[in-house]
Amino acid sequence: GAAELLCFAGDSGVTQSPTVLWVEKGNSAEINCSHNKDASYFQMYWFRQQQGKPMELIVFTTTATKDFGSFDQNKFSAIKENTESGSFTVKNVESDDSTLYFCAVSKHSDIVLLHC
Repeated sequence: GAAELLCFAGDSGVTQSPTVLWVEKGNSAEINCSHNKDASYFQMYWFRQQQGKPMELIVFTTTATKDFGSFDQNKFSAIKENTESGSFTVKNVESDDSTLYFCAVSKHSDIVLLHC
C-alpha cells in the first residue's frame, strides 16, 4: 500500500523522534518526545499543523491525566510515563494524517511551543 509521510518537530531542549516517519496506510505511527528541562515541566502537549489550517491541540497529558478534548481516542493515543518523556500514536494512518506534529512541554500554563 501507499506510505504516508508524517513530520515531527522539536527544539528548545525538547527532542522528538523520529523527525520524519513513513508509515503504511492502516498502520500506527508512534512519536516519542523528551526534554532536558527541570522536573517542573511535567505537562506535555501534542499539536498538529495541517497545511492551510490553524494549529490544533490534539491532547494534553501529565503522568496522571489525559485530555483529548473533541479528538477521538480510537484514532489517537498518548502515554506519559514520567516527567521527562512521553509518546503519541496516530492509529490506522490515512492520507489525511500526513501532516506536521508538534510536541510541547510546560509548567503551569506557559507553553513552550516548538517549530521546525
